[in-house]
Amino acid sequence: MRSHFPIEIQFIKHRKTFLTISVVLVVLSIVGLVARGLVFGIEFQGGTEIDFRGTGDITIEQMRDALADAGEENATVQTAETEGEAGFLVRTETTDPTVATEHASAAAQALGLADDSYQVTTIGPDWGADVTASSARAFAVAILAILVYVTIRYEIKMSVCAVVALLHDMIVVVGIYAWTQTSITPNVVAALLTIMGYSLYDTIVEFNRMSENAKELHDGVHRTMYQIANFSINEVIIRTINTTLTSIVPVICMLLVGGSTLKDFAFAMFIGLILGSWSSFAVASPLYAIWKTHEPHWAKLEARYGGEDSSVSAAGGEELEVAGADDE
Repeated sequence: MRSHFPIEIQFIKHRKTFLTISVVLVVLSIVGLVARGLVFGIEFQGGTEIDFRGTGDITIEQMRDALADAGEENATVQTAETEGEAGFLVRTETTDPTVATEHASAAAQALGLADDSYQVTTIGPDWGADVTASSARAFAVAILAILVYVTIRYEIKMSVCAVVALLHDMIVVVGIYAWTQTSITPNVVAALLTIMGYSLYDTIVEFNRMSENAKELHDGVHRTMYQIANFSINEVIIRTINTTLTSIVPVICMLLVGGSTLKDFAFAMFIGLILGSWSSFAVASPLYAIWKTHEPHWAKLEARYGGEDSSVSAAGGEELEVAGADDE
């Protein structure tokens, strides 16, 4: 079984550039979290959400003034669109459903809106605290499960690199939410957990090829870990691209025509799918290759046969044999 790729893309050769880009993204995300903070939906912090529909030419200033006159002076007002009709999404700190409904009704009357033009959803602070705790537990369990599975299936270094790539994806997604001031809702949490699955899949596929290719060493063929990693990425990169494209198409459709609930989910999924593909070959695999190259065995091979200008080395000009390639 031999590799027949006419051109091998030099991913590992540019590992420092890829990792630098990822570090910059993480730093910018942390800056966004510190400077702007996250906007949490009422599901997390408690409060009221009022969905005004069919508001016509009413401006956001008019809506904000009407709410202030009704008693909601600190309301957060965002424009929205439902089934092609203009509207507003209002979030307030009011946790009493009766008071919230009275304020919404007063604002609607002041703006000349019908009684059925709005929907009020109120969530108490205790329920919001439960949602926050449950979300945190879900992430903790997911990370722990990943560590255990990858360690048992492969090795601890792969599991650590996989988790680092996942954390990279999560931090950048949350950072984008901070910079755009998009609300974090349970739908976003569900999207983040889904993203972890996609990201882990791409990373595990690459790690599996690296593990199998490393076992194919035999007398007369000498490969460094960097060369194995680069070849393995090239073997599966088309699969990664196809998986991402087939997943992202319905997500784009949800972004374009979905309601506010679907868009919450789709926005996080869109960013996460792209980041998951990126982190598999630009974060997880390079970090693992760097870490493994510090081991005595791989360090010796790198010192003797390493070279960034070629991703595959074979003694005596022998063509590299790799398990998983097409049979001759």
